[in-house]
Amino acid sequence: MLSPAAVIFWTTGHATAPFPPTASERYTTRPMSFLIGTDEAGYGPNLGPLVVSASVWRMDCGDEGDGDLYRRLGRVVSTSPDDEENGRVAIADSKRLYKPGQGLAQLERGLLAALEALGRRPQRWREAWQALAPDALPALDAEPWNSRYCEPLPIDAAEDGVRKAAGRLAEEMHARQVALLDMQCTAVFAGPFNRLIERHGNKSTALSLTTLGLLRRLIERISQQMDAPNDEPIHVVCDKHGGRDRYRDLLQHVFPDPLVIVVAEGRQQSRYRWQADGRTIEISFRVGGEAYLPAALASMASKYLRELAMRALNDFWCTRVAGLRPTAGYPVDARRFKKEIALVQAELGIADAQLWRCR
Repeated sequence: MLSPAAVIFWTTGHATAPFPPTASERYTTRPMSFLIGTDEAGYGPNLGPLVVSASVWRMDCGDEGDGDLYRRLGRVVSTSPDDEENGRVAIADSKRLYKPGQGLAQLERGLLAALEALGRRPQRWREAWQALAPDALPALDAEPWNSRYCEPLPIDAAEDGVRKAAGRLAEEMHARQVALLDMQCTAVFAGPFNRLIERHGNKSTALSLTTLGLLRRLIERISQQMDAPNDEPIHVVCDKHGGRDRYRDLLQHVFPDPLVIVVAEGRQQSRYRWQADGRTIEISFRVGGEAYLPAALASMASKYLRELAMRALNDFWCTRVAGLRPTAGYPVDARRFKKEIALVQAELGIADAQLWRCR
């Protein structure tokens, strides 16, 4: 669901959604573009969900082509957490902002600030899922470690720091005629993940189809829920999926009506383009796609939801198995964890298919 601010923006067409315009304000008449970035977290583990996320923006790109949001918002946004002391908020690849054992503060500050700018700031663990992945709630509640878990947010970031970052981000977006319209995530838990692998045979295809399914829903939302010219293009950047270089057949499968044109395919980048109802849609799969701000924010959302999921899983098992060490879910340690919980797992009647991802 769109935030009230996003609805205002999409209705008026002005890239100043968080604030109502005043009589003295003058808006650009240059063409607007939609920018979407996607990324995932949890591709490699055996425990915990695969989370795929996207962030949706709108701005006039001018001479910037597909939109350099880091340059446009450079006064308040940085790719380095070290710049936070200078009043800038870090929005970057989640691997730069989170290391196991170092807490979630750097990840939380930018992500929760962005959600506050959207009017969807979560205050508790479950509210984060409602804000970012509402469609995942039935599957989330089906896992026993999630159904009763509750934790206040932020976990590690200072509340005052999040609030100040949100204010600066909203003010700069207003001043620079940029709008963050939406963030959405898809979480694939163990059971559905295993069924995807059984159906498609490999993780790369499962990841691509999950990402493109999320992307299709967002593109349909742009077409159906906003009052804006159909000639406004949509630029999408995704991180490459499992080393794949060719995506046309997958794109044509998910977007069957338009003819998907190959612009370029290679090891560093693969680009595709098609027309839908008069609108040009271009998608790039890039090595290091998180260098694109919308994809970086998606990376942060994916990692945050996955870490929240692992906190619930670890809490459930560590309270039932004496001396059990938490796990991040990656293969070697996941096998250790699974072996140590085996007796209690059997006593509780929890099937491997509900817990363990086959790949």
